[in-house]
Amino acid sequence: MDYTESLEQAAEYGNSALEIMKKNGITANPNNFTVWFHYFSGDIPDLKRALDILIDNDQEFVELRNQEIFKKFFTFEAEEDAIGEAASSAEAELTRILEYLSVAGEGTAEYGKVLEAFSGDISESGEPETIKTVITNALVATRDMERQNKSLEEKFQASSVEISRLREDLESMRHEAMTDGLTGIANRKLFDVELRRNALEAMEKGQLLSLLMLDIDHFKKFNDTYGHQIGDQVLKLLAQTLTSSIKGQDLAARFGGEEFCVILPGTGLDNAVKVAEIIRNKVGSKQVKNRTTGESMGQVTVSIGAGEFRYGEPLSQLILRSDAAMYSAKRGGRNRVVSEAMVDSKELSFDQ
Repeated sequence: MDYTESLEQAAEYGNSALEIMKKNGITANPNNFTVWFHYFSGDIPDLKRALDILIDNDQEFVELRNQEIFKKFFTFEAEEDAIGEAASSAEAELTRILEYLSVAGEGTAEYGKVLEAFSGDISESGEPETIKTVITNALVATRDMERQNKSLEEKFQASSVEISRLREDLESMRHEAMTDGLTGIANRKLFDVELRRNALEAMEKGQLLSLLMLDIDHFKKFNDTYGHQIGDQVLKLLAQTLTSSIKGQDLAARFGGEEFCVILPGTGLDNAVKVAEIIRNKVGSKQVKNRTTGESMGQVTVSIGAGEFRYGEPLSQLILRSDAAMYSAKRGGRNRVVSEAMVDSKELSFDQ
């Protein structure tokens, strides 16, 4: 996971993390510190929501609970366990299929012997009674073979259905692990994976890559005025707008809190700014309304920063430049797009 906090921000989050850990009797080890650092940074919304629920319900942060929280949000252990279990089940099904094939092979070989004997007996004997007995035996063997084949067909079908179910379970698990629970778009975990993958691909193929960072203007004030439920709806609407504004290869993700991002493979800075303007205009042209009461809650706007990947640089630098451009847009009056080219290199500040 890449960190983009300034020295002052990191110190503030770190101090707050240590204070709350001390208050709740939580061991100050690296894993626990990571959990609470990100709680205060707010860059993993699902983590913050889970911890807020535990705090509100006066839950005790025992060591086992602390370990479970870290595993859930900062490792792929749950996914690996699920994949391992699914792989074991698939292996068992494949073993059964091989056994069925072995049985089918043995049955076919035995049936072949019966037919061979049948052919020999017919040739050697001209007696009607003998021929009748031989034909009867051949018919019995044929019916046995038919029954065996039907049984194997049913078993193959059952195994095929089970393997299909396992494939669907794996896909569902993968999607859940990589999706933001509130908005339904990519979460921070998938963003990190995809940004790294796209950066490697851009260098290998000599292609462009840009990144947009977006933040909802005055979102805290909006939440305080209308409540967090309405605020959550606004986040969902923004996610939908992002999804409808980008191409198939692009990726929209929730970066943290009210901050979103868009990865734009094969896109240079100038075109990234054009995409950002489309998003900004789409969002700003809509009025937020309460469907139940019909009350208008006014307009929601976004400030957007655009940055372009430089081959070989740490991805945290790309995020930092894009984030700095976004904060420059906020300082410039909000509801605007600013590219990294418009930001003075000395202006890397996070003041709002």
